[in-house]
Amino acid sequence: MEGAAQDCYHKTEMSFPIKVCVVCSEEFELKPDKPGFANRCPECSANEADASSKLGKGGDVLKTDKEANAARRQAMRDLLYRKDS
Repeated sequence: MEGAAQDCYHKTEMSFPIKVCVVCSEEFELKPDKPGFANRCPECSANEADASSKLGKGGDVLKTDKEANAARRQAMRDLLYRKDS
């Protein structure tokens, strides 16, 4: 009896959940360690990763971000600590 139970246990495999991609509407298996979002198929996730790597931040963008952050900090400081005259 125990042998039959072991055969049954080892022959059944748990399948991965079937999801539908929100971008292309194709069905795919959601596997562990899949890159990207859980609601997008691997092809759409790969396309998005390629597009984002091409748009990487350059040095000028970081510089303008620092300048914008400094301007925001200055504006907040002026609003918080201004003296009512």
